Amino acid sequence: CSLRGLINLGNTCFMNCIVQALTHTPLLRDFFLSDRHKCEMQSNSCLVCEMSQLFQEFYSGHRWPHIPFRLLHLVWTHARHLAGYEQQDAHEFLIAALDVLHRHCKGDTTHDNGKKANNPNHCSCIIDQIFTGGLQSDVTCQVCHGVSTTIDPFWDISLDLPGSSTPFWPLSPGGDGLTVNGESHLSGATTLTDCLRRFTRPEHLGSSAKIKCGGCHSYQESTKQLTMKKLPIVACFHLKRFEHSAKLRRKITTYVSFPLELDMTPFIASSKESRMNGQYQQTVEVLNNDNKYSLFAVVNHQGTLESGHYTSFIRQHKDQWFKCDDAIITKASIKDVLDSEGWVVRHQTPRSFSLENRLKEKTEAGRDY
Repeated sequence: CSLRGLINLGNTCFMNCIVQALTHTPLLRDFFLSDRHKCEMQSNSCLVCEMSQLFQEFYSGHRWPHIPFRLLHLVWTHARHLAGYEQQDAHEFLIAALDVLHRHCKGDTTHDNGKKANNPNHCSCIIDQIFTGGLQSDVTCQVCHGVSTTIDPFWDISLDLPGSSTPFWPLSPGGDGLTVNGESHLSGATTLTDCLRRFTRPEHLGSSAKIKCGGCHSYQESTKQLTMKKLPIVACFHLKRFEHSAKLRRKITTYVSFPLELDMTPFIASSKESRMNGQYQQTVEVLNNDNKYSLFAVVNHQGTLESGHYTSFIRQHKDQWFKCDDAIITKASIKDVLDSEGWVVRHQTPRSFSLENRLKEKTEAGRDY
């Protein structure tokens, strides 16, 4: 059993909620419990070795809360901007932890067959296999309509919310409601799908942001559109609830509904290209199953920007949800999860099962979720 609380060492709820989400990521669990990490540095300074020990503790069957003292100090050592007992941002901790784990995994740049790893980082370490996706940016010249494309790796997608200083146009502006990806929404409600549609819509870059066009050989106005070139196995969505500007610092409390099942097909680059070529329906039928995700963890923040507390909901088995509040673990309903004020929302695609099976082949026996 992996239900185990974590002692708060002094404003460390930001770390505890992310650790709960990571330890309940099935592919990470199978990797660390199969003892596949080969340390190439001093083990007392290796975050991967510490995470391996942490997974062993979580799945040992012990029920008393674990004290993550060594994990905290290793993170402080390798991510000094998080050092100290002040309250930190859980999202910043997630990205810092993934970065350090990626560096300490020492993943090869090729698979055994000599081909490059199939992710934008060209790394086959377990972190990149699970979390890395590719974000495609298409900049289109408004004069010659030439397109410049770049692809950058990402571990998460940060999404603006209505109520921020960034303009936001929801997809449910009025009337009796709207159906998106099979979900029925009340009018005026904001959904995760709304945020993703806004994130991937074309943006006009005005005269103050002209770029040099390779076709025109001069500076021109353009439009920019982001799409997903490659989806990760585990998708992390960060809802930007903290707003920092020269004039104010505040928390945005807008409720955002997120689904148990999320279809990412409309947001991938190949879907956009197919729409332009009139082949969208055929593409959707081919890609739809590969791009569906299931919710398995939600990180929440209660309180204000200056004083707050992080908790998380994690899924164990198919429909069993639990709330993790530092040392206290309680059973939760699906309604509790979906009604919560999400901060970091994590979904997993069925594509994980093929990788999971390869990892399980290295273990003596498979484990249930």
